Amino acid sequence: MAAPTLLIDYSSLLHRAFHSMPETLAMHAVYGFLNMLARLLLDHRPRALAIAVDDDWRPAFRVAALPSYKAHRDATEDAVEDPVAPQEAAGRAVLRGLGFAVIGAAGFEADDVIATLAEHCRGAVAIVSGDRDLFALVRDPDRFVLYPRTGVSKLAVVDEAEVARRYGIPGRAYGDFALLRGDPSDGLPGVRGIGAKTAARLLARYGSLAAILAAGDLSPAVARKLDAGREYLAVAARVVPPVTDVPLAAMPLVLPAAPADPEALAALVAAYDLASPVERVRQALARIRAAGDQPPLPADS
Repeated sequence: MAAPTLLIDYSSLLHRAFHSMPETLAMHAVYGFLNMLARLLLDHRPRALAIAVDDDWRPAFRVAALPSYKAHRDATEDAVEDPVAPQEAAGRAVLRGLGFAVIGAAGFEADDVIATLAEHCRGAVAIVSGDRDLFALVRDPDRFVLYPRTGVSKLAVVDEAEVARRYGIPGRAYGDFALLRGDPSDGLPGVRGIGAKTAARLLARYGSLAAILAAGDLSPAVARKLDAGREYLAVAARVVPPVTDVPLAAMPLVLPAAPADPEALAALVAAYDLASPVERVRQALARIRAAGDQPPLPADS
């Protein structure tokens, strides 16, 4: 396969780094994220790369449609501040100082940014995230998720075959599966009485949620549950799927040849003791350039 465009879910990897690195480091989440980034660069030699950030982790349009969306997380964070939050902004500044495309959009989550970028990238697209919601974006043969098992040294390649293997559903049906099953961690109740097994069985038989709702041969019990859940499904269809047309500022996704802001980067490195991981990232970029692994990008990538 040709070198992919890497679309990295910043929050997902930053939280993983936070829990895997020793807290003796002042910015241990950022330190770990940069180490992960260096490893991803060397292992996958991407042709382009973007780091997607949450400019709004609980967007108003989703809450307006479904007030329960991430409501329990909001209540928890009111009581206990997210320990990763103080490092999040510093990490963004370091990445921008290095020259990477760090992309967010007011009123949208990183999932929406990734979905929009994926729609406009040509060639292979590898989405790096520990968020299973992004399995809904998998499209063979060119779009897949690299799902961390251990840091980023062991990544599961989630393509349509892997979705089918894991869940027993058509490879492009994960979004419909998520709608039916729900996700308590996001405040999404799902259709009452339709759990993961029933959702998978229905999708395996009918192929899509639209086909299930149109079917005339459902068992009476399943038909009653779906009829009772139609209002929820209509609302959830505006909440669950990542948005694919987020208005994003034009930004080249090319790998940086040099820091975009050397002085700011040097100050951040000194302030947060990030010399080692920043140097690993810069060495990884240098090795990719030396190997000539960066072909010219199409105009719309």
